[in-house]
Amino acid sequence: MKGFLFILVAVAIACSVAQSSMNTVDISSLVPATSPQADPAAPKDMQKAVFAGGCFWGVQAVFQHVKGVKSAVSGYSGGTKQTADYETVSSGKTGHAESVEVTFDPAIVSYQQLLYVFFSVVHDPTELNFQGPDHGTQYRSAIFYMNDDQKKAASELIEAINRAKAFPKPLVTQVVPFEAFYRAEDYHQDYMKHNPDDPYIVYNDKPKVVALKEKFPDLYTEK
Repeated sequence: MKGFLFILVAVAIACSVAQSSMNTVDISSLVPATSPQADPAAPKDMQKAVFAGGCFWGVQAVFQHVKGVKSAVSGYSGGTKQTADYETVSSGKTGHAESVEVTFDPAIVSYQQLLYVFFSVVHDPTELNFQGPDHGTQYRSAIFYMNDDQKKAASELIEAINRAKAFPKPLVTQVVPFEAFYRAEDYHQDYMKHNPDDPYIVYNDKPKVVALKEKFPDLYTEK
C-alpha cells in the first residue's frame, strides 16, 4: 500500500478503472444533494460520523473539502486499542478498518449528504475488502454508526441504491455499531496536503477531490 512495492503504471490502470466505474454512477434521484444551508431545527452541537472506504488518506482528503465538516481525522475502527497501530493493522488480522472520523455541523451539512458523498465520490462500495491497489480487510467499506438515526439512514440508502441497481454490482458496505476510534499516527494525518506529489496520491486520491468539486459544487470548499 501507499508507495510500497507496486508498479506505477499498474496503479494508474487500477485507479483509472475504479474511477471510471464510480463516475458513471448516479444516485442523485435517491438522495438529493441539496445546497448546504442553516437549518433552525438542526442540533446545535457538532456531530460525528466514522467511515471506512479504503486508504484513509483519500477518505480524509475528500471530507476535508466538504462544507460544514469541522475536522476529518485518519485512524482505525473495528478492533482493539492494543492493535490500533499501522504496522499491526496492515496485517489485515486485527478487525480494524482504516477509517476517518468526521466532525460536522448538522446545521450546514447533513449526515445524509455525507453518505451521498461517501458512496458517490469517496470509494467504490462494491469492492469487497479492497480499493484499487489496496487489498485486505483493513480496506473494507464500512459505516460505523453512532446512533439509530445514522443506522437507519445508511441502511435505507444502501437498500435504495441496490434496488435501483445504480452500481453494476450490489454494495458490500458494512453498517456496524461504532465502538471506538483510534487516531492514526501523525504522519498519516493530512497526508495529501503534505505530500501532494506522491504518486499514490496523484493517481488515487486527487481525482476523488476533483470529483467532489464537480459532482457537489455546493458542498465543496477549498479549505
